Amino acid sequence: MRYKLRHQTVYTYEEPVDNYQSVLCLQPRNLDSQICHSFDLEVSPSPIKIHSRTDFFGNKLAYFSLHEPHHILKVVSTSDVEVLPKNMPVLSPLTCSEVRQMFVSNRPLKVELLQYQLPSNFIKWDDEIKEFAVSCLQPETPFYEGVRLLCEKIFREFQFKSGFTTVNTPLKTVLKERKGVCQDFSHLAIASLRSLGFAARYVSGYLETLPPKGKPKLQGSDASHAWISVYVPNMGWCEFDPTNNLVPKERHIITAYGRDYADVAPMKGIVFSSGSHKVKVEVDVIPV
Repeated sequence: MRYKLRHQTVYTYEEPVDNYQSVLCLQPRNLDSQICHSFDLEVSPSPIKIHSRTDFFGNKLAYFSLHEPHHILKVVSTSDVEVLPKNMPVLSPLTCSEVRQMFVSNRPLKVELLQYQLPSNFIKWDDEIKEFAVSCLQPETPFYEGVRLLCEKIFREFQFKSGFTTVNTPLKTVLKERKGVCQDFSHLAIASLRSLGFAARYVSGYLETLPPKGKPKLQGSDASHAWISVYVPNMGWCEFDPTNNLVPKERHIITAYGRDYADVAPMKGIVFSSGSHKVKVEVDVIPV
């Protein structure tokens, strides 16, 4: 599949903003299964310069600053992305117990994956989350199947409810209320896996959404999306989408990998202003 991807963010400020510093993580990754043919970034008011670099995780970041008063900030990124068919590797027969033991005994593997096994900004756990994880990841369960069961459990037991949570809502609240969005479900799945000693990372990107049958697709109807990537010995990194209970394929577009949302937020910055603000995000994922 090939897509034209457009991501627009508009901040409207109650009081003028005199200084603003921002970092953007919006450029799709170039991977074996994905090609970003082009990427364009427009910022209004226009900064003097936009600086680009690659972060520790291999994601493309852009930095800019504004030093003139403004009431509205508009950031638009446009990409031409091709997602290639993914070949499913042969399923590993290793059990959860065997995989956990491998992470303990194989020191080079542990050193390589340790950052994806430890707590991070938005991913912490307690006995309640660990108990939630154990219900799917039993010692004798094949590990890949256990991860699939965990994602299926989140899909069946939790309600997708936009606006119920914020980026700072604790996972304990998500677990108790059984409500949230893709970011929450991905964080919960990762916390569950890490609580038992497994390695899992956060994937930020986009998902092409399909309109109701017979209805046209509305502009801005798509949204940024999140899912997880789990390290399975003998298979490598394998992706799962707990929000939709499926294995990501050609409709999932990858922007960034990280430990959690804090590493890969599409847009974050520092604002020097005394007033409140409103933000509006529109995303279009258009097949071409």
